[in-house]
Formats: sequence, C-alpha cells, structure tokens
Amino acid sequence: MAAVSNNITAILNFIALMCSIPIISAGIWLASKPDNECIRWLRWPLVFIGVAFLAVTLAGFVGAYWKKEGLLGVYLVCMFMLIVLLLVLLVLAFVVTRPTGAYALPGMGFREYRLQGFSSWLRDHITSDDNWGGIRACLAVSRICPKLSYKYISAADFFSAHLSPIESGCCKPPMICGFQYGSPRTWNGPSNVGADADCSIWNNDPRQLCYNCDSCKAGLLGNLRQEWRKANIILIVTVVVLILLYLVACSAYKNAQTEQLFHRHK
Repeated sequence: MAAVSNNITAILNFIALMCSIPIISAGIWLASKPDNECIRWLRWPLVFIGVAFLAVTLAGFVGAYWKKEGLLGVYLVCMFMLIVLLLVLLVLAFVVTRPTGAYALPGMGFREYRLQGFSSWLRDHITSDDNWGGIRACLAVSRICPKLSYKYISAADFFSAHLSPIESGCCKPPMICGFQYGSPRTWNGPSNVGADADCSIWNNDPRQLCYNCDSCKAGLLGNLRQEWRKANIILIVTVVVLILLYLVACSAYKNAQTEQLFHRHK
C-alpha cells in the first residue's frame, strides 16, 4: 500500500510540475509587454513563483518516486506556502484591477481613461511622483507611440482604431482638448486648455507628447489592468488544480505514513 501511495503521489507531483508551466508562461508574457518593461519590480514576481513551484514539485516527484519521505514532507510544507502566496497574489491582483477608469467616446473606436477611476493602490505604487519619472523616461524611448505613425495614416483610420489604453493616454492629447488631428503624434491648436489640465501639458515633441499627463498614467494602469486580468484566468484555473492535487497528495502521504507505522508495529 505504501508503494501505491508513493506512486500516486509521484504521479500527482508530475501533474503539478506541469502546472508550473502556465504560471511561468503567464509571467513571461506579462514581463514581455512594453508597459511592464518600464515597471521593473512588477515584471518578474510571477515568473519567480512559477520557477519556485517547478523546483518544489520536482523535489516532491523525486521524494515520492524514490521513497524519500523526508524530502516529500518538506515538499508538502513548501507547496502549501507557495499555494498561499499565489492565492494572495491573485486576490491582490483581482482587488486592485477591479476598478476601471475607462469611458467611451462617441464615434471613436478607442476609449480614454481617468486616473482617479483606478484603485488607490495602483496609483500610489506605480504612478506616484517618486516612480513616474523613471517610467516616463522609459515610455519616451519605447516604440509604443512611434509605431502608431506607421499603422494609421488618415484621421478616419485613427479615430476608428482600437487603441490600447497606453496608446490612447500617452500618444495623443485628450479629445476634450479640441486639438486638430495632423498625425497620430501631431495635433494642432487652438485647444480648449481649460477643459482639462492635460491640455496644457500636451507637446508635439516626440520626447514629450503626453507622457507627463494624468491620461498617460491612467493609460498605463489600464494596460496593466487588462493584462493582469487575462493572466488571472490562467492562474485561477492553475491554482484550483494545484489545490486539488495538494489535497490528494497529502492524503496519499498520510496513508503511506500510516501503513509504514502499521507494519513497524505488526
């Protein structure tokens, strides 16, 4: 019976080992996004958790297959801690990405975004004055805005485009400003400066554009929200599978321990 339990645990650990792959993949996908490249501390946590899962489940597989009870016990403790950590990350991601500052524009294919519409945690940790200087400099040298000049030629093409939140917020002035379209990155006056504080910040200089605007900060948060909510779908399914596997593995481990104790005192 102990051998059967160990074999079951080894199989479950192998499945759990495969579950670390979508966690790592989701982390790499998030890290590869241009907006995440400008927020260094947000790029790799999910990848690190996925790699930790991979290492722990590999240890559990070795412990079960070669009947290393001590290693298997360490695996169960570490696995529990990692599942809790991933659950905390999921809950945090869900809570802070729930509010959305998006609002529709009549006749436009894209939306615009208000900074105050996003969670205070995101605003405090990403778009605060202490952090924004570095993020702004990174965005200014990225390809996010320059590529729009090649994608959209006419005003009709641009206004019907489904711009990403960061393209909508950083690469053009808010539409309420009343600037006239020249190109995706060139907008001509006169403007309604009093309509929004961002109207006076907009600059046709490719190094400035609206990178200092609240609309750009909101656009960045809008991008992060979309990306994390997509990643959360994969992570939720993975966590549910891992929890089920962990419960079965604990049961198999307990049965193996009971069987060993029985034979020892038989």
